[in-house]
Amino acid sequence: MYKETIQYLYDALPVFHRTGKAAYKANLDNSVLLDSHFGYPHKKYQTVHVAGTNGKGSVSHIIASVLHSAGYKTGLYTSPHLFDFRERIRVNGLEIPEQKVVDFVEENRTFIEKLRPSFFEITSAMAFWFFADERVDVAVIETGLGGRLDSTNIITPTLSVITNIGFDHTEFLGDSLDKIASEKAGIIKLGIPVVIGEKHEQTTGIFIAKAKESHSPLFFAEDCLKVLSSENKQGKQRFTFASLNSDLFPDVEFTASLDLEGNYQSKNIVTALAALAVLRKQSFEIGVEAIQNGLADAAANTGLKGRWQILKRNPTVICDTGHNAHGLNHTMKQLQEQDYDRLFFILGVVADKDLDSVIPLLPEKAYYFFTQASIPRAMNAAILAKQCMAAGLNGEIVATVDEAARKALAKASANDLIFIGGSTYVVGELRI
Repeated sequence: MYKETIQYLYDALPVFHRTGKAAYKANLDNSVLLDSHFGYPHKKYQTVHVAGTNGKGSVSHIIASVLHSAGYKTGLYTSPHLFDFRERIRVNGLEIPEQKVVDFVEENRTFIEKLRPSFFEITSAMAFWFFADERVDVAVIETGLGGRLDSTNIITPTLSVITNIGFDHTEFLGDSLDKIASEKAGIIKLGIPVVIGEKHEQTTGIFIAKAKESHSPLFFAEDCLKVLSSENKQGKQRFTFASLNSDLFPDVEFTASLDLEGNYQSKNIVTALAALAVLRKQSFEIGVEAIQNGLADAAANTGLKGRWQILKRNPTVICDTGHNAHGLNHTMKQLQEQDYDRLFFILGVVADKDLDSVIPLLPEKAYYFFTQASIPRAMNAAILAKQCMAAGLNGEIVATVDEAARKALAKASANDLIFIGGSTYVVGELRI
């Protein structure tokens, strides 16, 4: 029944990752009605609300892992999923049971069909309901798209977090960084502290003005903590930090390990630590040991996948879900630092992707397998290949992600590297 239930949700409701713009609703009307229908479940526990162009998934998982390690029963709501819908909704790292999904849909099917919410709206409602049903102490809630009009923005959190601002989903959020920042800033609530992960000259003033208007204590993570050094040991990154804010971080210098690879995690861990420090100021009991353990086992505790994830050795196979220019810029820089004989790149993107901003970031000295995920929103592989080849990239068109992976593995030698990326949905279809 579980598979049939998920298929029903896909078939009956507008799904953004499949259809794109048609599934986007520029208001909170349905979310408010769903909230009322289920008895305002999010008011039964504390929440941390996380938005941003990139890094919000990693930051959400890190915060949830530390809260769990500190002894709090912790809900975690993120999107999209890679392999199974249930990845979106977790309590203490465990996915929502299949039967709970089935029961939720069956018991509310009449209301769902009358209201006709989007897939994300009903998924958010399911998460809020499940967390209340599980009697969580706190839930970390990641926005889906934007902030101000995101379905999750009916909550009044204990803390708001905005990781960074970059160009993505400009058709909904605006065509400039200040417009996008204004949409993300919509999660800032009256009197609720907010942590901003990265500063940018075009957006800092917007956050300062919004926080002032909302009487919200404002913290810029990079003004609180600085990474002095990092090294990778046995699949974990070890960071040394310097405190820039003795009120939040009393130790002048300290170290921590994180089981998430990817150089960009140095920014995410600073954001997450700043958020946790603010939570401690709000009477959350989060000890040093809980922070150390929660960071060291963040991926293990929460099931996070797809962030600079090494899938195989000899040849090395790495996947990453970074899909916009802001995220790909960091990923491609790290790819350049790797040691390999030849680079094979399995690439697929969604149809509304701004290729003009993405193609210049892609390595020229790679052999590409241009492919597409099996969703209606995927860009046709032939169209992708045409534009990439016109820019001087070399490769071939492959119909499916699985076939692309098989071809890459057949061509690659032990000292070669295979990278898979460009779209969360391409990574989600990997079966290596």
